[in-house]
Amino acid sequence: MLKQVAEDVLVHESAFCRSNAVVVQGRDGVLLIDAGVQDHEMVCLANDLSASGWAVVAGFSTHPHWDHLLWHPALGSAPRYGTAGCAAMVRARLSDAGAKARVAGLIPQDIVERVPLELLGQIAGLPAGTESIPWDGPRVRIIEHQAHAAGHAALLIEERGVLVAGDMLSDVLVPMLDLHGGADPLEAYLDALGLLEDAAGGVDVLVPGHGSVGGADQVRARIERDRAYVRALREGRGVDDPRIGSSAEPGWEWVSDVHDGQVQRLAQRDVQPN
Repeated sequence: MLKQVAEDVLVHESAFCRSNAVVVQGRDGVLLIDAGVQDHEMVCLANDLSASGWAVVAGFSTHPHWDHLLWHPALGSAPRYGTAGCAAMVRARLSDAGAKARVAGLIPQDIVERVPLELLGQIAGLPAGTESIPWDGPRVRIIEHQAHAAGHAALLIEERGVLVAGDMLSDVLVPMLDLHGGADPLEAYLDALGLLEDAAGGVDVLVPGHGSVGGADQVRARIERDRAYVRALREGRGVDDPRIGSSAEPGWEWVSDVHDGQVQRLAQRDVQPN
């Protein structure tokens, strides 16, 4: 079910990892950001849009991870965009015949049959440096960075005071680092948080890729919580974070395993020979 979070902005939450699809209403249709995960949910979303007289006129994937690259035929054939870096990563990962089978292996077995992979990753990369999504609606500013994944973009719907953060600023997930890239993942994350902080001045609504939609009071609070987490990792200190350990939300205890894995991977990076 679509829930309105600001003027012309609605959110559809998936049962999988509380993934948020974002709908922005324009003059001739809607922009759909990170369309969703399971096929029946995307069909429900398409039906809700159709019942309201809206058609999808553009799509956008915030970053090149499988759960943000999905689409369903019921949503139509509108152009789907990502940053140039995101699209390049998608092309590299999906260029061979076995790519979709590998992606299927990443999906939890209890939902894999309900995840439509036919249109996976069919996005067009916007030219490097593009400042906003090309569509006939409220200006949606692209804030590109390299935290979490190459070519990751947060989106600022300036006229509506909404920040769509992609896989950052979650109340249930700790910062998940890009440990496969060549850059320092901790510094890349801190740089990205600085960009989001710079953009957050007029933000009234925060929509993370996974988790609860937050109000104006949550924007800086979540930025500071994520910054404290990353700095603790950088400095090799223990992490005091409500998203891990005994204070984790029921059903999200596995986030502690993600945290432990990141600590181990960072330690391995530190001891690699020159």
